[in-house]
Order: sequence, then structure tokens, then C-alpha cells
Amino acid sequence: MSTSKVMSTEILEIQPQELKFTFEVKKQSSCSIRLGNNSDQYVAFKVKTTSPKKYCVRPNTGVIKPKMTCDFTVTMQAQRAAPPDMQCKDKFLIQSTVIPFGSTEEDITSDMFAKDSGKYIVEKKLRVILTAPPPSPILLPINGVLKQDPSCEASMQKDIVRSGVENIPPPQRVDEDVKGIETAEDMDELRAVDFVDSRPVYNVEELKVEKNDVELNLAKDFEDLKLKLNVMDSTLREAEFTIMKLTEERRMTNLEKDRLKHELASMQEMLRKNSVKRTQVGFPLLYVCMVALVSVALGYLMHL
Repeated sequence: MSTSKVMSTEILEIQPQELKFTFEVKKQSSCSIRLGNNSDQYVAFKVKTTSPKKYCVRPNTGVIKPKMTCDFTVTMQAQRAAPPDMQCKDKFLIQSTVIPFGSTEEDITSDMFAKDSGKYIVEKKLRVILTAPPPSPILLPINGVLKQDPSCEASMQKDIVRSGVENIPPPQRVDEDVKGIETAEDMDELRAVDFVDSRPVYNVEELKVEKNDVELNLAKDFEDLKLKLNVMDSTLREAEFTIMKLTEERRMTNLEKDRLKHELASMQEMLRKNSVKRTQVGFPLLYVCMVALVSVALGYLMHL
């Protein structure tokens, strides 16, 4: 028995060893996998797939305490058409590694499962098997007893054969899957698994990345909004200062206008007083002149 298989047996027990989906066109289908930690250590696991857009995995990472179990659910998205002969080439990869005691899911990083991290990573590949839904039985009364229609029974047998349940792969392929010895095609698929994470709606890592992106976008929008508010506040303050300045100028203008009006009224009053004074001063002089002329005239007449 290889070291990998020994470690896999010691660390995680995976039940079942394959993912079975009841396939119906345009309908979702789910199945569950149970992981049991047989060791006395904390174990972290990660689930990957060759078709990340086709499946939802919840959760796709986790921590299993010693002697405990953990279930994850795989949901196949609704498909528009069935694959040929109901044979599915999709594969899943379960990676597991020992982590420090007391670790939590927040401590899990992608580097833990990197092959160049120096840690021993145990990998287990699971196949996907599609099964057809059981047809509705057609019951016919025979001698007062309801029995299933033979044609329906034959159809069920055909569906079972077509679904791949009875299509057991050759022993050599089964042994290769158990021992981890893949053909060139399987190796290509496994490399695809290594580089493509499962990306479901409930993918924790993707949600963290999306959350970080959303937080960054919100922070950027907040900074932009804050900058705009600062600009608007500065503009508003300038407008208030301009209004105050114009108000003060208007008040000073009104005061200057009132002062000029007062001065004009004072000048008009002074001119009026001077005119009256001049009239009063000029009238006696004329009177004296006239009296003098009359006196002169009377004196002249008297001398005659």
C-alpha cells in the first residue's frame, strides 16, 4: 500500500467514494459527501472540480476536528440537455492536510494546499455518476390486484442501463482510480483540477474575494463622495463669503448714499438761507438809494 493511500486512510474517510446525481433536464440535483477525520490532528480540506461553472459546493473548504465528521453538499446546476449515454467526465478533487491544533476556517489559505508549500497534501479524486429518475409506475388491475405494467418495467431496465448504474468500468480502470495511477487524459483533467477551484454561488473564497472587491469599491466610492462633499462644502463657503461681502458692500453703499443725501440736503438748506439773507441785505440799500434820489430831486427843486 502506497504512503499516499495510508495517509488518506489515516486522515480522512470519504463516504461515498463517488458523486451520484439524479439527472433531469432543466432541474438542479444535489448530493452530499461526508468526511470523517480519523486522526488526532486538526485537518483542513478543500474541494475542487474540473467544471467550476457547473457545480455549487457548500462549503468548499473547512476544518475537521479530531474524530469528527463534516458534510459538504454539491449541487449540479440545471442543464439544458443530457450528456451522451448519460456519461459524465467531470471529476472532483478533495485535498486534505494537517493543520495546527485549534485552527479555524478563517485560518485556511490557498497556500496550505499548494504542492510547493512543503506540507504533505493528501488528494482523493471522485467521479461523477448520473442516474435517470425512476419513471412513474403504471399500475394495471390484474385479477383484482394492481401490478406494474411490463412495458414500464422494461423501460426502467433500459433507463438503468442507459444511466450508467450497471455500466461498471473495466477492472483495470477501477484499480487505476484506486491506486491514483491515471492515464494521460486523467492527468490533464487532474491538472485542470489543480488550477481551477470550484466557483459556486456559496464558494467561501470567492465570496471573500467578492466581499473584498465590494469593500474596495465602496471605499473608493466613499472617498470620491467625501471629496465631492469637501469640494461642495468649499464652494458653499466661498459662496457664503461672497454673499457676506456683497451684503457688506451694499450696506456701505446705502450708508454712503444716505450721507450724500444728508450732505446734499444740508447744502440746499445753506443755499436757501444765503439767498434769503442776500435778499434781506439788498432791500434796505435800494430803499436808501431811492430816498437819496428823492432828496436830491427835492433839494434841486427847492433851490430853483
